[in-house]
Amino acid sequence: MHRKLFYPFLKGDNMATPAAEEIKNSKVEPLTRRKAWKALETHAGKMRETHLRTLFAGDPKRGERMTVEAAGLFLDYSKNRVTDETLRLLLQLAEESGLKQRIEAMFRGDKINVTEKRAVLHVALRAPRSASILVDGENVVPQVHEVLDKMAVFANRIRSGAWTGHSGKPIKNIVNIGIGGSDLGPVMAYEALRHFSNRDLTFRFVSNVDGTDFAEAVHDLAADETLFIVSSKTFTTLETMTNAHTAREWLLGKIGGHQSSVAKHFVAVSTNAAEVAKFGIDTANMFGFWDWVGGRYSMDSAIGLSTMIAIGPENFRKMLVGFHEMDEHFRTAPFEKNLPVLLGLLTVWYANFFDAQTVAILPYEQYLKRFPAYLQQLTMESNGKHVTLEGNPVDYTTCPIYWGEPGTNGQHSFYQLIHQGTRLISCDFLAFYRTVNKLGRHQDMLIANVFAQTEALAFGKTPEQVKAEGTPDWLVPHRVFEGNRPSNTILADELTPAMLGKLVALYEHSVFTQGTIWQVNSFDQWGVELGKALAQRIIPELENKTEPDLKHDSSTNNLIRRYRKFKE
Repeated sequence: MHRKLFYPFLKGDNMATPAAEEIKNSKVEPLTRRKAWKALETHAGKMRETHLRTLFAGDPKRGERMTVEAAGLFLDYSKNRVTDETLRLLLQLAEESGLKQRIEAMFRGDKINVTEKRAVLHVALRAPRSASILVDGENVVPQVHEVLDKMAVFANRIRSGAWTGHSGKPIKNIVNIGIGGSDLGPVMAYEALRHFSNRDLTFRFVSNVDGTDFAEAVHDLAADETLFIVSSKTFTTLETMTNAHTAREWLLGKIGGHQSSVAKHFVAVSTNAAEVAKFGIDTANMFGFWDWVGGRYSMDSAIGLSTMIAIGPENFRKMLVGFHEMDEHFRTAPFEKNLPVLLGLLTVWYANFFDAQTVAILPYEQYLKRFPAYLQQLTMESNGKHVTLEGNPVDYTTCPIYWGEPGTNGQHSFYQLIHQGTRLISCDFLAFYRTVNKLGRHQDMLIANVFAQTEALAFGKTPEQVKAEGTPDWLVPHRVFEGNRPSNTILADELTPAMLGKLVALYEHSVFTQGTIWQVNSFDQWGVELGKALAQRIIPELENKTEPDLKHDSSTNNLIRRYRKFKE
């Protein structure tokens, strides 16, 4: 009964359903042959010659009409180079691409990660206890909450001082060791929710195999008051385990303790109990997760243990509630009012029909300073693919480059390129009505800059306007702003744990929407494997005392020999 209440469209378990079988067995029509795609190509030719000034002049209510409000977020997409016809065709493309069926398949637990034969169920990480989501016939929601409850007990022990290190002192410092999703999510969440964190605790994050990263992270820490969280699903990840072994050596060297002291200063987020125990960590302090959770979608799993210690279990669960609210909006809202779907379709519109190669993420909230970096992995590792789900080469652009910086800092660096450069850059502006740090006029000035930038990007300044200001003719071209630069404005009440969950889920599902349109697998990352495999081969060639027999290309061979010559 719970399951029907939670996902009323689900019938049976996650094995074959009529809809899934239909998708699986049907011949997928190539993207560029779809009716909506062809219509969009024709339509884009007209829109490339249409200015936002014209669109707004012809529709005085455009700025009020092209908005959507849901799950506590307000999206103004009126400053995009789109008309009602554009949106109709984009929504038609979503329908022709089977987006609705793909959404249902993901929430149902189908193994839509076809290359790894796995379900894609980060949505289960924030499902309520009463829900039922099946993987191979087993409800995984109780497992999720079992881990969350275990995390909460541990987090409270650290926060209360009940957990002590080898010398009997309470833990004051937490160092998270991970890489990729095991680092970017926790770092971003800690920075975003620092206002809610326990300020008696110090948090550091180590990811880079560059020894400087570790050395600086522990430079001023007392070893007997430090806890390391080692996050690696297999407990074999090269960078993470290199840093973990260095951390163990540092700890034992500082406290002069026996190997048994490792268990008082290390815990693991992993599924490999044998390797965890071999390292010296008590497997009772191992927090697991599942192969249906991709690393870049895992910040709300046990990977978020450092986040829970920082903000407390209650706030962590509020963050999960925010995630879930956006999940349900994405699952149930009609596409024309669906925030992630609209963001995803607009990205497709610019990437594929305007040759826009990048998207700028511009949070006007200092706490979100690592949000663009987090989204870089979420978007580009997900959709940076050159073959379809069927393994066929794509003949269209897939993922644009995501980048950004908090406002107003960016205004004094790269905004020049956005305003007057030769590249079309779509921008997402994120801002909040209220701030937790109320200091005089700061918030009003901050938000004024958001609205001013989107207005300037859209409408620019004509030569006539520049001349009317008394500008000399020779200087006029330099001071003209072409405008017609698209942007979305996303507004919310305040950056809270729940709101962070909503924002992350918003972009997770936007990525899913894009990947569905492009017919790519947004949930594997084979592109990172080749370099890692070659690195394993090169490491001994750099470290061997005797001259290695090099069989790389001439450039790589020469670089290895040069490094060996000068490294001492």
